Amino acid sequence: MQQIDRKRKGDKPEVGRRDWPRRVLPVGVLALGLIAFFTLDLDRFVSFQALSDNRDLLQGWVAANPLVSRLGYALAYALSIAFSLPVGLVLTVTGGLMFGLIEGTAITVVSATVGAIAVFLAARTAIGDSLRAKAGPFVARLEEGFQENALSYLLVLRLVPIFPFWLVNIVPALLGVSTRVFLLGTLVGIIPGTFVFVSVGNGLDTVFSRGEVPGLGIFLEPGVLIPIAGLTLLSLVPVLYKRLRRGVASSA
Repeated sequence: MQQIDRKRKGDKPEVGRRDWPRRVLPVGVLALGLIAFFTLDLDRFVSFQALSDNRDLLQGWVAANPLVSRLGYALAYALSIAFSLPVGLVLTVTGGLMFGLIEGTAITVVSATVGAIAVFLAARTAIGDSLRAKAGPFVARLEEGFQENALSYLLVLRLVPIFPFWLVNIVPALLGVSTRVFLLGTLVGIIPGTFVFVSVGNGLDTVFSRGEVPGLGIFLEPGVLIPIAGLTLLSLVPVLYKRLRRGVASSA
């Protein structure tokens, strides 16, 4: 009996050591990609100025290579989300400029969802239950909200553009949200915002033709903010309704 107990005690650290590379490797790869992006100064190629300078080249490439250009854009977008690169707005606008409103929205939504799933799975693998247990009461309250109506909470986080996209990829993994809910909430939740931002890119041809280069202030225009604010309020309706019913029931 003592020999069995010693063997079992010795097995635990060994299993932990075997699990360590599997937990760290996914997040390590994504972190190295982010570091390499800034180390190689690649961010200079993803800006409104670069988009203006290379507009004709991009449009010519799309016309000459319809399939390759779409696959290339989708791959670049998915990787940018997976590596949490701060280029999502510019790439989304680029999709509208290159492929138009409907097709640009569709390709961007699918690509962003694929990249987000990669981050979510990597974070869940690396974080595990131990870090979630040590995350403190604040995260515990958020977890309670997700358990109450995870899909609605996730939709709100996706619809509100003030939350960084990379953060919303990680938080649900920390709070134990299922992959199915994360996939559905991301795929549906980013459609409205993506549609609005792609529509901005779809109209940039006229701006560039005038020799103007827009800045980030273009996303603060009422035509961009009002639709997103309305959709955010709409996504809160199920949560507010459930709390209202709970309040009525408790007062009865």
